[in-house]
Amino acid sequence: MPDQLQENMLFSCVHEQHFGTEQLVMHHALSIVISGTMEIFTPEGSRFFEAGKMGIMRKNTLLKTRKHPALDGRAFKSFTIFLTEAFLQQFALQNNIPVQERFMGNSLYEIPDESFIKGFFQSLLPYFDNPDFFTSKMAALKTEEAVELLLRLDQSFYGFLFDFSEPFKIDLEAFMRKNYLFNIPMTEFARLSGRSISTFKRDFSKIFNETPEKWLKQQRLTEAKKLLQTTKLRPSDVYLHVGFENFSHFSNAFKNYFGYNASTVLNS
Repeated sequence: MPDQLQENMLFSCVHEQHFGTEQLVMHHALSIVISGTMEIFTPEGSRFFEAGKMGIMRKNTLLKTRKHPALDGRAFKSFTIFLTEAFLQQFALQNNIPVQERFMGNSLYEIPDESFIKGFFQSLLPYFDNPDFFTSKMAALKTEEAVELLLRLDQSFYGFLFDFSEPFKIDLEAFMRKNYLFNIPMTEFARLSGRSISTFKRDFSKIFNETPEKWLKQQRLTEAKKLLQTTKLRPSDVYLHVGFENFSHFSNAFKNYFGYNASTVLNS
């Protein structure tokens, strides 16, 4: 089955290597790899998750993924539960959890294998091939169970989960140089840097003496050329990695900017 979203649960099944296009995690995401392997690329670096590994990704995190089927031919499978802000606000209210300070920790945590969360995921596996049986009521109960288990696992998850503050204004130049390969709307670049879209564009112009659109294209094409020169990757392997949505757009932009086709870089 293809990726299927039921309530706030994502059942993922991939039969061939797949480079994901989802690049902004809007809600906290608690996941387990059931079979195959997954590479996760974030601004902080890359992580490799094998079958059985669990982790939680913080909301408003930029990332890319590459999913690989198992060596024995089994499809890549994973299960993700999204902990939405609306649910967590209600949970905090019902359980008298006070307002938390701004969370400044890591955006990705690996969950220990010996934790009770392993059993939690195992209880959900029967629904993987029958996701339609996963009702709204079941989703709510399982989401509450997941939060309880995280809080019992580590007290620091109070700050991780219940910080409801908005992104604050940060160093725009450092932020953009760290995140320019992520293909997200300009409004999200603005929000994640703690700015309105108008303030973002004004600040950007002052720092880079260029429009965001033109600067992003230049940076992405330059990175693409470097990858083609220093790795064995082909143009068709590179365009998604550097933030282009389709190969045709990438090919045309590359030729217009450098004056020659991306494919010729391999032979230079």
